[in-house]
Amino acid sequence: MRTPALVEITEPIRTARLLLRPFEPADQAELFDMQSRPEVARYLYWEPRTPAGSEESLIRKIASTRIGSEGETLNLAVTPRHGGPLVGDVVLTYLSAVHRQAEVGYLFHPDAGGQGLATEATAVLVGLAFDELGVHRVQARLDPRNTPSARLLERLGMQREALLIENEWVKGEWVDEAVYAIRADQWAAAGGGSRFGVL
Repeated sequence: MRTPALVEITEPIRTARLLLRPFEPADQAELFDMQSRPEVARYLYWEPRTPAGSEESLIRKIASTRIGSEGETLNLAVTPRHGGPLVGDVVLTYLSAVHRQAEVGYLFHPDAGGQGLATEATAVLVGLAFDELGVHRVQARLDPRNTPSARLLERLGMQREALLIENEWVKGEWVDEAVYAIRADQWAAAGGGSRFGVL
């Protein structure tokens, strides 16, 4: 028996500038264009994707449109609101029902950098985590060398809570891991997603 959805996206979510929607097969070429770039994969666990690797990734993304229980993931494609190519990929994972924790992640095309689009899209998922999942805390993890990503999280109101030294073995080296987070009361006090064009 399928678990009732806590969050399920069947229709696009619109912000001031963006459209967040389920992935579809037609996204393959544009997703590969993002995932195959060395500068995009630099601080991620995987190397630049091959066409086959990107296709496998897309299959998983297409299936990730709902969260019914902890451990499940919602993955959405991000495009300009009034049409245009794929500019990003955002993900929300329900980490724990008992501890009411969720995690967000994001990947954006380099050409979309410096416009606040990743912040706007990620704010949607933070809002879903608090408003729909009812979590107490949303976190994000990153390589602390990725300063643009850290700045994005800080714009969302997240604070760095931990720096784990040589925490993981990634691509042939020990790397540090920074943990950022925001609580529901902090998100609400700051005005929620409306600050970022979330409608």
